[in-house]
Amino acid sequence: MPELPEVETVRRGLLPVLQGAVIENVEARRPDLRWPLPEHFAERLAGRRIEAVGRRAKYLLADLCGGEVLILHLGMSGSIRIENAPARGRMPAFHYPRAAAGPHDHVVFHLAGGATVTFNDPRRFGAILMVPYDRLDTHPLLRGLGPEPLGNGFNAEYLARACARKRTPLKAALLDQKVVAGLGNIYVCEALHRAGLSPRRSAHTIATKEGGPTLRAERLVTAIRDVLRAAIQAGGSSLRDHRQVNGELGYFQHAFRVYDREGAPCPTLHCKGRIERMVQGARSTFFCATCQR
Repeated sequence: MPELPEVETVRRGLLPVLQGAVIENVEARRPDLRWPLPEHFAERLAGRRIEAVGRRAKYLLADLCGGEVLILHLGMSGSIRIENAPARGRMPAFHYPRAAAGPHDHVVFHLAGGATVTFNDPRRFGAILMVPYDRLDTHPLLRGLGPEPLGNGFNAEYLARACARKRTPLKAALLDQKVVAGLGNIYVCEALHRAGLSPRRSAHTIATKEGGPTLRAERLVTAIRDVLRAAIQAGGSSLRDHRQVNGELGYFQHAFRVYDREGAPCPTLHCKGRIERMVQGARSTFFCATCQR
């Protein structure tokens, strides 16, 4: 499933095309994805301007004139394709062979000026919803989410407090969207290795007895931020379905230190260990038992 860097990469690709654009009409080629599309979906969107393009955790958000927000989730296999977008400044027009229509193009947004934005989702685990702007934070998908890991609200003090009473493994705590929003299996594995922390370590051990941050918490926050920024810069990780909106693959998978590298030598300087794999919470965890403590 796409994680924060993949979704942020898509957001940045959509921004120059969608922000300020007017939706002329929408083709909804089926009535549902993971859930039914909003009632009178196409009619409600026709003629509306997109005021802003944002992201919360793994959800894309398009603020519409009139006080509603379009929420889009890519699910497991969803992707977004742009066609016929005019060049803006130094940005070239999007035109790639991947733009050819396919059987899994379920929703097509036609914009004034001729550009189209297509949501493709072979497995249909994605979703498109519409909610009033003033109810966004209380929507069941978004309420209770922790802070954004690249935002000011995420720091060592916060993370230590959030984990101070948790006896679950540290990896499980970081995957809890109520602790921090948007992190997934790949980037938690990578961040824990960068921080030199075992995924099996009890989460409360990154806090002092008083709930303050330890050096472990400081290292972990830095590692999370660094790995997310590097992944966004690389266009995300393309393992199966992720592509950028221009059809290109992300390439951060070539920089993985531990994820999917079972048996490889640990890349940590002077470490003689090898990458191991174990299962935690029905997910593969990759780590080095020698340097991650």
